[in-house]
Amino acid sequence: MATPAASRVLFSEAVRQVLLSWPVLQIAVDNGFGGVYGTQKADWMVDVVQQFFHDNADLQRGEVEDFLSDIMNQEFNTVVEDGSLPQLCDALLQMFSQWQQGALQTLRNTIDALSQKKSERAKVTAPPPQSDDDEEDEEPQVMECEPSAPSVSRKADPPEEEDGWTVVKKK
Repeated sequence: MATPAASRVLFSEAVRQVLLSWPVLQIAVDNGFGGVYGTQKADWMVDVVQQFFHDNADLQRGEVEDFLSDIMNQEFNTVVEDGSLPQLCDALLQMFSQWQQGALQTLRNTIDALSQKKSERAKVTAPPPQSDDDEEDEEPQVMECEPSAPSVSRKADPPEEEDGWTVVKKK
């Protein structure tokens, strides 16, 4: 059996794969929603999420959702409303349960599957700028999102800016 430190590293890698394959985080990092240190914030997020699981016993999905939602809001100025947060939390909770039960091979298989999926990145394109000088009637620009691979079962919705915050909504 793996040493406790090695198995903890395995759970940390599982968290990394789940978060970095999440289209909302990909879009936030790729488009600078977290500022110039967006990539470092994403790496930091992996560390604090895995630590959150280790520090809190018997976590519920709502607690994990609130934690991740707060991080996305505070660090990436992004409100997640596309419905992906519960799915992400369920995946993290399942992997943590596997880790706690010592099902490390199952966890490795999940990480491998996510590693292959990681290459599928969400693509975001901004509409062409309009040359309207009247800023009073200006509406926020909407970005068009397209999934990069046909295996994605639903379309990512465009982020919308509301009062300086980026909102990702589900249709």
